[in-house]
Amino acid sequence: MYEVDDLRALSDLKAPDLAPAGQKKIAWAKRHMPVLRQIEERFLKDQPFQGERITIVLHLEAKTAYLAQVLRHGGASVAITGSNPLSTQDDVAAALAQNGVRVYARYGIDASTYTTFLDRLIDHRPTLLIDDGGDFVARLIERDEPWLGEIIGGAEETTTGVTRLKALTAEGRLPFPMIAVNDAKMKHLFDNRYGTGQSVFDGIMRTTNVSMAGKTVVVAGYGWCGRGVAERARGLGARVIVTEVDPIKALEAYMDGHRVMSMAQAASEGDIFITVSGNVGVIGEEHFLRLKDGAMLANAGHFDVEIDLVALRRLARDWQEVRPNVEAVQLENGKTVYVLAAGRLVNLAAADGHPAEVMDMTFALQALALLDLVQRARRGEKLAPGVHDVPKTIDIEVASLKLKAFGLTIDSMNAKQTQYLKSWHV
Repeated sequence: MYEVDDLRALSDLKAPDLAPAGQKKIAWAKRHMPVLRQIEERFLKDQPFQGERITIVLHLEAKTAYLAQVLRHGGASVAITGSNPLSTQDDVAAALAQNGVRVYARYGIDASTYTTFLDRLIDHRPTLLIDDGGDFVARLIERDEPWLGEIIGGAEETTTGVTRLKALTAEGRLPFPMIAVNDAKMKHLFDNRYGTGQSVFDGIMRTTNVSMAGKTVVVAGYGWCGRGVAERARGLGARVIVTEVDPIKALEAYMDGHRVMSMAQAASEGDIFITVSGNVGVIGEEHFLRLKDGAMLANAGHFDVEIDLVALRRLARDWQEVRPNVEAVQLENGKTVYVLAAGRLVNLAAADGHPAEVMDMTFALQALALLDLVQRARRGEKLAPGVHDVPKTIDIEVASLKLKAFGLTIDSMNAKQTQYLKSWHV
């Protein structure tokens, strides 16, 4: 393992002197992550990652920092960078570097610096990795290092990332196994729905200081994240419109009590637009001039491509920041619309992301998925290259640990009930 002083020299920080404030944030997150604390205790005892090198590309805030510490306490050498330039918290990055993790992250970096930081993680020569949106895996493939076969595997955090990994697999270009953590029930049912639902409005309301009650909120996309956003919008007193391209999801939104229409129809009705589709150009040039004067545009998808900002700039007479994370865009028709958090993830760029209690489950899945990969490899059962599901046993383990943390008990089936469910006899 590297000494802390060596690690500091290998880190790239904006404000090392903010480390004490970052330590307090990490401690607060840890207090509200009981499942990950239980896993940390096990890792400290068993040292399952001894000799492994783990690289992490995630939103670098307090909850992620605690995950990095847990993996390091399991014996790994850990290096990390932020997956979004506006979600990195410099005080947390500084604190993590003091705790023995190589940190390459600063708030507000440009695309070139981001690629440089990814390359520094590659120089760490990982045996395990955690990715967010597939950027690190894509960069690994671009560099085509001869040692990629040494990578035991990794885990992917997001819907967008899993989609990219499946595309790489279809082309035969993914050289190692990746666990689709996003697809685990304990991830998408809770993180995507409850986490996104709460944190999106945390970001919007912190940033704008406007009421949701009485507003018309347009939610673009009705996957698990969209379900959560729509549900929270309604709970805050908003009228909700859902736009979709999937007939089944659109029907589900309608049966859940939301209005359903095309974006072309919704454009003139919405007060606040939230894209959470995972696709490109969901709100585009054909929609901007139809928007109400004062409409707000926010994105909760992984990449800043869901609102077509290039087209919006073509239509803009003036574009200026009027509040932190709020840009006023005066259109050629005289109306003004507002872009929140530069079209990036509003819940992380303008707030602190998902609640710690929710990320407790997601990051427990990440830690246990990496543990499973290592254990399989050491038994000579390394998974084949491609995208793999989180084992059901891990999903159940995380749920059981969370129930225990809440002080909840549930029933278990007796032998007769178990057999009944296996039989075709009544």
